[in-house]
Amino acid sequence: MKRKATAVWNGTLKEGKGNLSTQSEVLNKTPYSFNTRFENEKGTNPEELVGAAHAGCFTMQLSANLSKEGFSPVTLETEATITLEDGSITKSHLVLKAKVPGVSQEKFEELVKHAKENCPISKLLNTEISLESTLNG
Repeated sequence: MKRKATAVWNGTLKEGKGNLSTQSEVLNKTPYSFNTRFENEKGTNPEELVGAAHAGCFTMQLSANLSKEGFSPVTLETEATITLEDGSITKSHLVLKAKVPGVSQEKFEELVKHAKENCPISKLLNTEISLESTLNG
């Protein structure tokens, strides 16, 4: 499988503006700029997209892990916070809230750890990955 995304940038770093598009067109000329990346202007930025990718990938991996072990998750909600320091992504912090009937805390933590270490985006990121999780049966 291969997926494509395109970035277009016009102008200098601080005064320029760009847009991002994805093959699926979920992002279609979505604006991004210096202000959306480093300040609070409305729009997206690469770190936010990495966070969305990591949260989505981890959550799907965990769902697969749970299903493989015979558990049916009701809800898995993951928030990813990406830290950008000195020009590098230094951390991805995941916060998971899960509702999974019938799974023990120990088994849940085992499957969560596996998902954190083995989802493709975790493998891609060369950074510290931390995790907090809450299980409600």
